Amino acid sequence: MIKMKNATFRQLQVFESIARVGSFTGAANELHLTQPTISVQIKKLTDVIGLPLFEVMGKKVHLTAVGRQLLDTCNNIFQELDNFEMNMADVKGVKEGVLKLTGVTTVEYFAPRIIGGFCRKYPGIRVSLEVTNRRRVLERLSENLDDLYISGAIEEDDAIEDMKFIENPLVILAAPDHPLAGQKNIPVAALTNEQFLMREAGCGTFFVLDKIVGQKGIQFKSSMELGSNEAIKQAVISGLGISMLSLYALTHELKTGELVILDVEGFPFQDVWHIIYPKGKKLSIVAQAFYDYLLAEGRELTKSHLAELPENE
Repeated sequence: MIKMKNATFRQLQVFESIARVGSFTGAANELHLTQPTISVQIKKLTDVIGLPLFEVMGKKVHLTAVGRQLLDTCNNIFQELDNFEMNMADVKGVKEGVLKLTGVTTVEYFAPRIIGGFCRKYPGIRVSLEVTNRRRVLERLSENLDDLYISGAIEEDDAIEDMKFIENPLVILAAPDHPLAGQKNIPVAALTNEQFLMREAGCGTFFVLDKIVGQKGIQFKSSMELGSNEAIKQAVISGLGISMLSLYALTHELKTGELVILDVEGFPFQDVWHIIYPKGKKLSIVAQAFYDYLLAEGRELTKSHLAELPENE
């Protein structure tokens, strides 16, 4: 018979970290422990359970069926402890605790100023922000790993609470010396002759672009697929092609003149960012405070980001 009371909280922390980051080395770095210590903790936990928790294939660590069940249990335990911590903070009349956020890659261009304002208002709160692509945001949402999520539009889902946050203008960008730079009312069909630099299939801009061109029956020539907004921008600056990104990701390069926005019909395309979380989930005190802050002051802070653009943009 398994006696989980013999498992320590530290062993569960180590296990959860390995499962999340996918390696013993990554967990050691995250928890500031040596790799031998990590290995010993997992061996002791495995001995308690009596069944293997991981399968090691090459350099990758994969959860066994038992490991997946234990991970669900760990996430529930840690969530309840976070809730208890924040409930006690509220009883004391002090806003303290941990806030875990995940957002699509473009949020890295505006979220820090929102988080900064929130932390100045509630200095006792520790905030972590995971920045990833749309596909991974939805995966983390389904696993209930965070307090709140910021993403582009998602399909209607009765299992998700969904609040529109703010408009996200998507534009076609090019290098300043591109032949289409400065032209007016460029038909979308004219872009089919250009090398179009794409984000990976799991990202939000890929999803939106596929919807836009699909409605028009247009196919772009994709010469390269890149995994980040920064890589896209540098490739466009280097003259390797054109692309589509959020205007929020371009404020620096538009100021310096390294990039220009093409005047393409139907653009800027107004996408919308959403704040989402699982339906039925009771937001922690800290998460509710941040949610309210996003819808009030956060919206204005986000808009101020675009106000910094040159007037001709």
